[in-house]
Amino acid sequence: MFHDRAKIRARAGRGGDGGLSFRREKHIPKGGPDGGDGGRGGDVVALANPDRRDLSQFAREKWFAAGRGGHGRGRQQHGADGDDIELQVPVGTQILDDEGLVVADLAAPGTRVLLARGGAGGRGNRHFATPTRQAPRFAEIGLPGEEASLELRLKLLADAALVGLPNAGKSSLLRRISNAQPKVAEYPFTTLAPVLGTVDSPDGRQLTVADVPGLIEGASEGVGLGHEFLAHLERARLLVHVIDASAGDAGERFATIDRELAAYGAGLEERLQVVVLNKIDLVSEVPPFDVDDERILRVFALSCATGAGIEEFRRALFELMPVEPPAPAATDELADFLVYRPRAHSRPPYRIYRTDRGFRVVGELPGQDELEDALKQAGAKRGDEIDLGDDEVVELA
Repeated sequence: MFHDRAKIRARAGRGGDGGLSFRREKHIPKGGPDGGDGGRGGDVVALANPDRRDLSQFAREKWFAAGRGGHGRGRQQHGADGDDIELQVPVGTQILDDEGLVVADLAAPGTRVLLARGGAGGRGNRHFATPTRQAPRFAEIGLPGEEASLELRLKLLADAALVGLPNAGKSSLLRRISNAQPKVAEYPFTTLAPVLGTVDSPDGRQLTVADVPGLIEGASEGVGLGHEFLAHLERARLLVHVIDASAGDAGERFATIDRELAAYGAGLEERLQVVVLNKIDLVSEVPPFDVDDERILRVFALSCATGAGIEEFRRALFELMPVEPPAPAATDELADFLVYRPRAHSRPPYRIYRTDRGFRVVGELPGQDELEDALKQAGAKRGDEIDLGDDEVVELA
């Protein structure tokens, strides 16, 4: 089954805790602090992989968590950074936040984007030594990683897209001109998911053509099977409008679909088109097509059943294809411009330190429930001594 949408949740790794340690060497029984820093939590990253075809992986797996950073140790040994987790998605995938806003568009192969940033590691106790506090008995706890609820939407990247009413012969045409093998039958809505095929020319060039489920009147408003697939037409350079020549009034059938493309928007109402009058083997003569529209580059009459006109159409596709705009360059750098609202794991107005007797909280204290949750995430257990500053000491309930 073809999946072009998925909802996932991503959680970056928590930073490792800073080390609470003192030098203990021969002849140095009371050395200074030497706790190393905790490692950074792992990131959650998305990568546009040209070998991926749809989002079916994310229909089965919806929760992704990166690795936690390692804890700092004695002798100033820093903890290792947490393992990143990489989500491989098809080229053309858009990523939306929980408010429905597009935060990334992976339109080029190899593009990487940061979805959730790992938490910073805590500083070891050696950072807190001063002339008046030479033996600090506390170290920072690592910060939690960011979390995000995201929706993935795939928009196919095709040179041409076949559009038309159900049972017009789009799947048969794709079979004839490409290497695709879509299901073909003599009833409407045979195609329930987009199908991609590759068309080869004698000189070695290639084009990708998409067969999109048939549209009906009202598709742009959510009517019929094809409405959710209109988005797959947005990136096509050329629309191939397939019309059943044996069904009467080709001009009105063209107008029905054209109205839906205009109502959907996204530039489809301006897209260049070629018109294919299919099934001419079922009529005594090719019906007239008198639509005067500057967007229509050429009109073809052919039969997918007999093969008449197929080779002429295949060759013409390469001649009529609009010049491809420059593709966005892929980047190996992580995009760090994503901002999720609300940002649940931004740096809190307080810090938690691990002491040799329990934990210490410094800064603007949150509500009791939030504080208890933060302490438990930091590793505090029931009965641990918690120093809230200002000489107030409590036990974790």
